[in-house]
Amino acid sequence: MSSKQKEEGLNLARIGKDVEQVLRELVQAGGIRPGQIVVIGTSTSEVIGRRIGTSGTGAVAEHIFRAVDTVRREAGFYPAFQCCEHLNRALVVEREMLRSYPQLEEVSVVPVGKAGGSMAAYAYRHLQDACVVETIAAHAGLDIGDTLIGMHLRRVAVPARPSVRTIGHAHVNMAYTRPKLIGGVRAVYELEQPDPEDGGGTFCD
Repeated sequence: MSSKQKEEGLNLARIGKDVEQVLRELVQAGGIRPGQIVVIGTSTSEVIGRRIGTSGTGAVAEHIFRAVDTVRREAGFYPAFQCCEHLNRALVVEREMLRSYPQLEEVSVVPVGKAGGSMAAYAYRHLQDACVVETIAAHAGLDIGDTLIGMHLRRVAVPARPSVRTIGHAHVNMAYTRPKLIGGVRAVYELEQPDPEDGGGTFCD
């Protein structure tokens, strides 16, 4: 069966609804706030049942992009669409995001299907004032097709289990991040009443 036939055999509307559902679950699980970053890794080849990097499809990318855009408008996060390995997994973002994250450095490249992947190429052409950055530290991420988004997540990543485990034929993983817990056995991670400094105990200084 050809890629086109496999694509036509998919329920593209169902793909969009499933992406919306798992992304809303990720936003809720991670407490994602407006202005935070969610990285999206997608193999459209895997979605249609082919091996990653072999049969990218713009039709699938379009439905996933629309679903992401729907949820980002609700939640207010910035999406970052991961490119394929041929662009070293750089990310397509909106230039507006660079004003909120000035540490990010724009690079010059135009993602296309053969170097960037169908999802990143579609995002580059449909995000408002799109640009590309080499690396990012996202607050959460959605991985459709085992594209390995971990390199772009902040520490510490916490796996989240979606209610929908496949998008089309592609396996779904997702994670949010939390601040590091530091300090060892004496550390306190929640504000206590009364203040622990008000009496007793052994102190560092």
